[in-house]
Amino acid sequence: MPPVVPPFLIGLVVAPLAKRLLEPLVRGVVTTSVGVVMEAKRAAHEAGENIHDLAVEVAADVVAARTASGDGRRPAGDALSNGEEGEAAVRVEGEAGTAKACATAGAGRAQTT
Repeated sequence: MPPVVPPFLIGLVVAPLAKRLLEPLVRGVVTTSVGVVMEAKRAAHEAGENIHDLAVEVAADVVAARTASGDGRRPAGDALSNGEEGEAAVRVEGEAGTAKACATAGAGRAQTT
């Protein structure tokens, strides 16, 4: 009859070997996963910037077309006066049409009226 080796002795011998073999594998999987996630975030950020740039260009084209045609009509809810239309076009073309820039410009006009 062969000698019986208790399972815990096998575990004591196999555990350090498994650690040596599995640690680099796990480290590689984690490193690759982090790299993929960071690349996806970067791609999403670039896509968002491209969409924002496209929206700014379209808005500038609409304002320029409206100014060039001399059309006095405005969409519902647009509260700009006729004198402020050129200023709005400059803000949109300069990509300063953010909420902060609009709020700052609006605050200055509100105090003067």
